[in-house]
Amino acid sequence: MNLTSLDLNLLVALDALLQERGVTRAAERMGLSQPAVSAHLARLRRHFDDELLTRVGNSYRLTPLAAQLKELARTALQGVERVFAAEADFDPASSTREFSLLVSDYGVAVLGATVAALLAAEAPGTRLRLSPNTPQVVDAVPQSLAAVDLLLMPHGFLQDLPHQDLYRDEWACLVSADNAEVGASLTVEQLRTMPWVASYHGPTASTPAARRLRLHGIEPRVQVVTETFLTVPGLVAGTDRVALLQRRLADRLPDELGVRVLPCPFEVGPLLEAMWWHPVHDEDPAHRYLRDVVARAAASA
Repeated sequence: MNLTSLDLNLLVALDALLQERGVTRAAERMGLSQPAVSAHLARLRRHFDDELLTRVGNSYRLTPLAAQLKELARTALQGVERVFAAEADFDPASSTREFSLLVSDYGVAVLGATVAALLAAEAPGTRLRLSPNTPQVVDAVPQSLAAVDLLLMPHGFLQDLPHQDLYRDEWACLVSADNAEVGASLTVEQLRTMPWVASYHGPTASTPAARRLRLHGIEPRVQVVTETFLTVPGLVAGTDRVALLQRRLADRLPDELGVRVLPCPFEVGPLLEAMWWHPVHDEDPAHRYLRDVVARAAASA
C-alpha cells in the first residue's frame, strides 16, 4: 500500500467515527463541522469499499468490517500519537505526556496510589491512565504493548519481552468468616470439594496459582468466575466458597468484609510481579523515567 497517498487525518476521523458511531458525535469529538466529517466518512467508505456505518432507525450500526477496524484504528492512532509525542530529552517537571499502564485491580491496589503520588510530585503536568489488563489484552500482547507504556503482570503469562521484576507476593486462601466447616487451616481435600470463586478462569485466562492447583490433582469446582480480584471477597463472604487471593491484597481487606485469610495447604509457588514493555520503548527517555517511577513505587509497596 502506498501510504503517501493517505491522509493521516483520515485515521483520526476513522477512530472518532467508529468510537462514537455517528457523524454528529464524531464531529464534536474532533472539533469539526458535520459536513467536514461526512466528507471524511465518504473518503473512508471509498477506500475500504464498505459502508462502515449503516443507519438503523435513529442510530448507526458498525458493519462487520468496521467492528474489526475499531480497535485496530484505536491502537494505530495511539501509536501515531506516541511517535509525535517523542522527545530527545525528557523533563518530568515540564512534561504534559500521558503515561498508560495496563494493570489489574490488584496491581492498582498495590501500586496505583504510589505511582500517582510520585508523578504528581515530580511530573505534575503528566496524566496517568490505568486500564485493565483483560484476557483479550494478554492474548494480543504485541498489539496491546504497542499502544501503551507498560503492562503490569506476574511471570507465567509472557516471555521474550523486555521486563523488570518489581516485587514478590504469595497466594492465600479466602473463606467466609462464618464458615463453620473450616477451622484454623484448610486441607487439600476441602479444596477438592468446596465450591470456588475463580479469577480469570478460561483456556488462556487463569492465574498461575490456579494452574498449580491442577498440578496437585485439584480440579476446582468453579461456581463463580470474576475478572476482578477486588470482587472476590464479596463473592466468598457468607458462603461456603473458597478462593485464592494475593497476600498483599488480602492483607488490605477490612474485617467488616466477613472473610478469613488462610494459608494454602500446599506449596502454591511465589507470585513475581513484573512490568513488561514493547522493545520499541527501550531507549525512550520518558519511558525510562516511567519505569523508574514504577520501580520506586514497588520498592516502597
